[in-house]
Amino acid sequence: MRSRTAPRCWAGVGPAAGGAVMAAGILSVGLGLTRHPVPAAAALAVAGALWLLLGAGFVLRLVGDRGRFRAEADTPAALTAVAATTVLGARLCQLGRTGAATALLVLAALLWPGLLCSVVLHWRRRMPGAAFLVCVATQGLAVLACALATAHGLDGLAHAALACFCLGAALYLLALRHFDFREVLRGAGDHWVAGGALSITALAGAGLTGSAVWTGPAHTALRTATLAALTASLLWYAVLLAAEVRSPRTRYDVRRWSTVFPLGMTATACLSAATPTGVPWLWPLGEVLLWIAVAAWLLTLAAWLVSRRPARPAHPAARPRTPR
Repeated sequence: MRSRTAPRCWAGVGPAAGGAVMAAGILSVGLGLTRHPVPAAAALAVAGALWLLLGAGFVLRLVGDRGRFRAEADTPAALTAVAATTVLGARLCQLGRTGAATALLVLAALLWPGLLCSVVLHWRRRMPGAAFLVCVATQGLAVLACALATAHGLDGLAHAALACFCLGAALYLLALRHFDFREVLRGAGDHWVAGGALSITALAGAGLTGSAVWTGPAHTALRTATLAALTASLLWYAVLLAAEVRSPRTRYDVRRWSTVFPLGMTATACLSAATPTGVPWLWPLGEVLLWIAVAAWLLTLAAWLVSRRPARPAHPAARPRTPR
């Protein structure tokens, strides 16, 4: 009985829950940058456990429910598999575990082409914020590839990271054309990815800017692109925050993890861009934004726990009496 129930539970976890892995993973990266090892390790543990859970669900659907697997592979949320894997790999690379990070890069690179093509081919005219995951997944590859290229001195991998960076920027513009801007006021949480995609673009740009491979005009161009993406992401942050105040959405939705991820990603991008771009005030800004992201993670976790509580049965006195 237990062997049947567990697989059903794992297979029931949809790809949209990948936002929870991405949120915990990027908070671990940011907390690691600001030298808070204990909360960083806790966030990494959460991200790793959820990644394994989602991976198990992915495999079970592939083997036992091909119809559902194909249907989910056509949705933008499927790309959280790539994005979550690269974020987890980036944290492991940050810890010096380059072997495991390389394995995750290979896995993400194998998943990425098929999922990306499937998602883009099934785009509609008006899309939610999850449409920007085409950019997030691609820039995630750029972030991890650049980190490993720097760690091992691999110029070829750095050039591959640059190619992903440019493609990711182009995919952002393509997604922007399909984005339904009404989602800013009524979205369930994934509308924040509109800004988060620019933040991970800035994070990838910061890594490329800090690489010794690029000098002269190429370095200047990368620095300019990084600052432009980061500025645009901060503008999105302000707009989306104002929209949340104007139209509060207090009920828990799994897509709320896709709100926490951009908050953490914007903070991490500010922290990472401060030194290579020569803009030191981005560091204290990133620290403030990081703790806002941590608070948002805790609030979302609390909302999830409340949503899991069973409804209380009606009080006996409130039940209508039945005639004898």
